[in-house]
Amino acid sequence: MMTGATFTRHWEIAWRGGQARSTSRLVAEETAIALTYNGSTHAVMMGTPADLEDFGIGFSLTEAIVERRSEIRSIDLIPNELGIEVRMWLDGDRAEALAARRRAISGPVGCGLCGIESLEQARRTPTRVEGRGVAFPARDLLNAMQALSPLQTLNQHTRSVHAAAFWSPRSGIGPVREDVGRHNALDKLAGAIMPDGGSACDGAVLLTSRVSVEMVQKAAMIGVPVVVAVSAPTALAIQTAKEAGITLLAIARDDGYGVFTHPRRVLLPDEAAPRPGC
Repeated sequence: MMTGATFTRHWEIAWRGGQARSTSRLVAEETAIALTYNGSTHAVMMGTPADLEDFGIGFSLTEAIVERRSEIRSIDLIPNELGIEVRMWLDGDRAEALAARRRAISGPVGCGLCGIESLEQARRTPTRVEGRGVAFPARDLLNAMQALSPLQTLNQHTRSVHAAAFWSPRSGIGPVREDVGRHNALDKLAGAIMPDGGSACDGAVLLTSRVSVEMVQKAAMIGVPVVVAVSAPTALAIQTAKEAGITLLAIARDDGYGVFTHPRRVLLPDEAAPRPGC
């Protein structure tokens, strides 16, 4: 659901090849998005004003505020002069659990990890994914990443947003979600593919960003067995992917990628079965 323009045209002086000229370009919109539950604000993110219902649902799922979409009784998008409120009302049990979680917070939290009260929660044990018998040909995963760029509609216009997409050998790529924030894009994707608490155990998440620990944690909550990213992972992201049972592929370029964890799910051209010990 759109709640406003996702890009606008702005004037610029372009200096290229030693020459200057007056021109204009399309620029991605960024706005404040408040995620509220039962009348209280839980987090405020800067993001792209598109697919915000998916964002609210996906954030609620990946942050373990709910386990399934049905636990969100209602969701409304309320624009105002300062941004957009994603207003959600939770079922009784979930509302009480979130209220208790808020009461435990003793002080302000930093950007990036919302609504947590301890280092233990920041480094929480990831959800263990299924997909034990899933394996994909190496070339299929590379082809999926190469096919993603033309589907990034907003990025085609602005060259300034991240994308998260779901791929499966059965249905190809879809859906694709974009945002100026990489976490937001992944949350929007979660909301799009997990409306009723289902999982994504038969495919892979494709990311156009680097892989940090939060991205792996969110992927684990989605239940996806394979994550493929354009950029490099952090050391903690690799460790978390190992613990979660996620196959992590990164630094995906036109000629290939690196497999950092659980390589049994990647069928390289010269192998017919998983390698012993993997």
